[in-house]
Amino acid sequence: MDPKRSDVPLLIPPVQGELVMVLLLDLQDFLLRARVLKLYRQALRVAGRAPEQARAELRQTVRQEMENNRNCNDKQRIRFLISEGLARLKGLDEMLDMQGH
Repeated sequence: MDPKRSDVPLLIPPVQGELVMVLLLDLQDFLLRARVLKLYRQALRVAGRAPEQARAELRQTVRQEMENNRNCNDKQRIRFLISEGLARLKGLDEMLDMQGH
C-alpha cells in the first residue's frame, strides 16, 4: 500500500476506545479541496447580498450544487466545476452590483 495515495485509510490511535479512520490527502487534493471550500464561502457571501426574499432560495441553490457534485473524484471535472462556479458567481455578483445590493 502506498501511503501517499489519497484512498489509503490511515488508522489513528484510539480516542476514548474508538478507532478513528482518516484518508490521506496528497497536496493536489488538499489544494483542490481548499479551492472548492473557498468558492462555497464566496458564494454564500454573495448570496447574503441578494434581496431578502431571494436569499434563502439562493443559499439553497448553492448548497444543492455543492451536494450534487460532492462525490466527484475526477480532478479535471472538479477544476471545470470550480471555473464554472466562479464564472456564475462573478455574473451574480455583477448583477447584484448593478441592482445596488
